[in-house]
Amino acid sequence: MTNTEKLTLLNQWNKDTLMETLKIVFTELGDDYLVGTMPVNSRVHQPLKMLHGGASIAFAESLGSCLSNILVIPDGKAAIGTSINANHLKSKTEGIVTGTAKIKRKGQTLHFLEIEIKDEKASLICHCTMTNMVINHTIEK
Repeated sequence: MTNTEKLTLLNQWNKDTLMETLKIVFTELGDDYLVGTMPVNSRVHQPLKMLHGGASIAFAESLGSCLSNILVIPDGKAAIGTSINANHLKSKTEGIVTGTAKIKRKGQTLHFLEIEIKDEKASLICHCTMTNMVINHTIEK
């Protein structure tokens, strides 16, 4: 399966999930990274009309989990998040954020990832690290 086909599959996984609700779209896939976008509007605001930290974390976890999963599904495995740490560094009220998840360590049973969420000017909005456990389980394609 090519990276383009994998990217199409990832976006199909979004249907009827939180990723669809948040309007997350995966835009680029490499051997060790995944890029996606999420609009910032009232759908993801907290009461001060800024990007909700939980929405940033959901975006980061979606990127990290999907990257791990697309890497292990050929082996009949799945990856599930076990830990995520986020640092919210800058506010955002509207526009688009772009997230990039990168595998820092790809083990047989654990993946460690770094996810950066940036605004249109490439300013860092949120920095996350995430650990995923690789399990014997298949994802419906």
